Amino acid sequence: MSDQAGDPNLTVLIVGAGLGGLMLGAILESANISYHILERSTEFRPLGSVISLTGDIFPVFEQLGIFDELRDISLPVISTDMFDIKLDALGSLPAKHLKIACGYDTLILARPNISNLLRQKVPAHKVSLGKKVIRTKEHNNRVSVYCSDDTEYECNILVGADGAYSAVRQNMFKDLEEEDKLPLNDKDAFSICYINMVGISTPENPENYSQLSDKTRTHSSVVMGNDNDSCYAVTVPGNQICWGIQIQLPEGEAKKQYFTNSEWGPESVDGMLKQYQDFPCAFGGTMKELMDSTPKNLISKVFLEEKVFETWYHGRSVLIGDGAAVAMKDAVVLANCIYNMRDKTGGSIRAAFASYYRQRHLEADELANNSAFHTSIMSGHRNMVQEISSHKKEGKKLNGKRMKPNVMRPTYILTPDFDI
Repeated sequence: MSDQAGDPNLTVLIVGAGLGGLMLGAILESANISYHILERSTEFRPLGSVISLTGDIFPVFEQLGIFDELRDISLPVISTDMFDIKLDALGSLPAKHLKIACGYDTLILARPNISNLLRQKVPAHKVSLGKKVIRTKEHNNRVSVYCSDDTEYECNILVGADGAYSAVRQNMFKDLEEEDKLPLNDKDAFSICYINMVGISTPENPENYSQLSDKTRTHSSVVMGNDNDSCYAVTVPGNQICWGIQIQLPEGEAKKQYFTNSEWGPESVDGMLKQYQDFPCAFGGTMKELMDSTPKNLISKVFLEEKVFETWYHGRSVLIGDGAAVAMKDAVVLANCIYNMRDKTGGSIRAAFASYYRQRHLEADELANNSAFHTSIMSGHRNMVQEISSHKKEGKKLNGKRMKPNVMRPTYILTPDFDI
């Protein structure tokens, strides 16, 4: 790493302490670039469920010096097994092709654990909690950020890492609309909307769930319902089971949820808990056992949408994508582009943002398509269940066009221009 990263007086303000915001902070910390993170929650909450990481992100963890710790809290995944509501096997989606492309196993782990791991690389004094951003304003080659508690922050670069309903993005889009520069596609509502209720059980007895006895890999299963709903259960280290219920909303209901609060939180989960407590679990018993084993305040509910925006930056503001792996990859590329800036002038910042966009937008489109494909399976679409069942009855392999997973192209290498 060079002694100086661009302009030593450059300041970056990151809105959102999710995985993308923390990854960006961790890299900027290693690069000796000044930054601060604003998080709207008043405390770090261990919410969420399971996430999977493919090998192209692992070199970053190696450079940050936390890859061994990452492996300690994760397990490799071979495949995800799928069942119908009667627990008849429908097939599986393999993960081996990802190892061939990247040279690493795909790893499965609990979302709170990776958040805690990244937080170790970000000094506590560089994160401010309880900071809900309500307004941003660019002036005099700076960006001012105003929070609901009447505090104000200034920076050279503002990064929105605050999810699908990003306050930074909403302010950016408002400015672009006033300038009549916002693309029509970015004005449209999200195309698909799901509700997820997720949690992580306390340590379970392997005698009750035999899958936990296997310490060599994770066991991942999805049970598809009959009404566009599904449940999943995934084993992770520590004898815990990550679980979730996913429901696809009708198109009309999905539009009503546009720009509502999508924060991970334990609010309003009682109805879903009761509605799906008798849903069968592929590991044995029903989902009720896993729900009861999870502290109520750690069961969270969130709306999920699928959309790739055309506009990723404007002026001195830039966005990081939503989602665990996507957000972390965006953070790595954005950090490299910031690091390579000649100075903190508007021209250098626009060039850095344009380079970030060119490197990430194509893959973001591909990942969105992959996500839509897998979500169409995991959400239990009836037509997909019928298709898989038809293949099974006819003795065919699940290698048709709709069932064949997309192989990751081994061209995306997360290697910073500096040694972390």
